Amino acid sequence: MKLEIKNLAQYKSDNFFLMAGPCAIENRDMALRIGEKVKILCEKLEIPYIFKGSYRKANRTKADSFTGIGDEKALKILAEVGTTFQIPTVTDIHETQEASMAAEYVDVLQIPAFLCRQTDLLEAAARTGKVINIKKGQFLSGASMRFAIEKIQSVNPEIHGILTDRGNSFGYSDLVVDYRNLVEMKAFGAPVVMDCTHSLQKPNQTSGVTGGDPRMISTIAKAAIAVGADGLFIETHPEPQNAKSDGANMLQLDQLENLLTDLVRIRRAVI
Repeated sequence: MKLEIKNLAQYKSDNFFLMAGPCAIENRDMALRIGEKVKILCEKLEIPYIFKGSYRKANRTKADSFTGIGDEKALKILAEVGTTFQIPTVTDIHETQEASMAAEYVDVLQIPAFLCRQTDLLEAAARTGKVINIKKGQFLSGASMRFAIEKIQSVNPEIHGILTDRGNSFGYSDLVVDYRNLVEMKAFGAPVVMDCTHSLQKPNQTSGVTGGDPRMISTIAKAAIAVGADGLFIETHPEPQNAKSDGANMLQLDQLENLLTDLVRIRRAVI
């Protein structure tokens, strides 16, 4: 039976936890390949692992951008990854009616950054009883995210929430990470996560394709662990240059082991 997240206390252990996987579910074989690889690495390094994959990409720059392989097909692949490797899974939802649908297949529902103020969406997610990962909007401070936590707990006081920072808008085509946000969000009692790949996006490019700077993934991750992040969010792919979504800021899969090894050392040094 697949591991279920019953209490987030296990994800606030001596080690950080990891949310990692492809930006989008492109096909079954790719998802299983990534899930297996990361699961092996995390077991070796004693890192609690949650497999991440979007079943549909709703926020795209151009109308003809890749959005998914079909909701049910992608969700079934997410469920298969979870049961095959006995790991929790997370995917993002975009509209209220998606909450109950996605909850049938995954363990954690993710609220995208642009939608973190959408009261109806937060409440619909909370009604499922699932753990909810709320990404901080690029336009918000860490301190303001207490209202998002309050919204889900107003529906279910026992709901477990995670707060994830993914940088703040800096001009029209860049993001900057302010690590004070992690400290501010920790005050609310929820595990806090640094999204090490989306925070390196270069959005709103005139080409219509979001850019990125994956060279800085390790820098963002190491600094986050140093200031006390409970978890990291890292999108990874065997061939980022051929990924159907967000390839410009994903970590190449074969680079993950060295990065995680370094991060575990940093975690041990700061706790």
